[in-house]
Amino acid sequence: MTRGLAVEAIDLVKRFDETVAVDGVSFSIPAGSVLGLLGPNGAGKTTTVRMLTTLSVPTSGTGRVAGHDILQEPEAVRRSMGLTGQAATVDELLTGRENIRLIGRLYGLPMTYLRERADRLLEHFALTEAADRMAKTYSGGMRRRLDLAVSLVAAPPVLFLDEPTTGLDPRSRAELWEVLKRLVADGTTLLLTTQYLEEADHLADQIVVIDKGKVIASGTPMQLKDQAGKASVVVTVSYAEDLDKAADLLRSAAPEVYVDRTSRRLTAQASGLSDMTRIAGVFADSRIAVDDLGLQRPSLDDVFLHLTGHRAEADDNAADQARPEEVLR
Repeated sequence: MTRGLAVEAIDLVKRFDETVAVDGVSFSIPAGSVLGLLGPNGAGKTTTVRMLTTLSVPTSGTGRVAGHDILQEPEAVRRSMGLTGQAATVDELLTGRENIRLIGRLYGLPMTYLRERADRLLEHFALTEAADRMAKTYSGGMRRRLDLAVSLVAAPPVLFLDEPTTGLDPRSRAELWEVLKRLVADGTTLLLTTQYLEEADHLADQIVVIDKGKVIASGTPMQLKDQAGKASVVVTVSYAEDLDKAADLLRSAAPEVYVDRTSRRLTAQASGLSDMTRIAGVFADSRIAVDDLGLQRPSLDDVFLHLTGHRAEADDNAADQARPEEVLR
């Protein structure tokens, strides 16, 4: 393993007959950080994760997880990582507590440790009250939370999360984000695929964008947003009769101004906080009443549109949907 790197994808290629699902994907994740793997449905995200977690054999290329080669040391890779797929894989005939303990026993963990670990995980994922109910009685969101708890039973140094918050309501999603932040603070490395762009923005240190099996961009969330265009200063005036006067005033500080009369909102391009501060000063010296004035940067959804020509939820009918292959060695 390259020093300081927990995960490395090295020119990974995966073909299904004539379909190239993953086409030369490479990236690395420093230990103790979060990488968000973003792309529309069918982009190749899940196929990439399946290769790195030894569930699928690459057509060419390789990868390393915690220093172990995915082709040469698959068992060591599995011992070093946890995985949560897009669908919950818990045993519905076991209780939540039994599911956690079962996986722990498969890892060879002592029962004294598992009792405490199961209680802690059930509490983390708000499953304590349902701990002794069979999983088949759980709601979809509860099964998802249990699946995540099971993946953490052995406290693996690397965790792969393939759309982990699918099926969770906004409150549960936010609670899960806090759990993941604590894991990273304790040294866990995360690879996260998600269709929730705000999730990647909230959690990821680095983002890799793939489309049609290829890496098309990478960087921090802020770096990617900058690629989609400059920030804008948005001014909302209090009274419609002040709109034209406000527009003229804003044009004195910014060359191009867009006026939305319905919302009483004025938008002008800005280079950053310095421009916003200058424009705020201009309005502070005027007699125009302002409801709101702020800096608006492009969103990650804007990044997707800029890079791929379509929104993140667009369906390519390719890559990840090509074939549900599983190879366990």
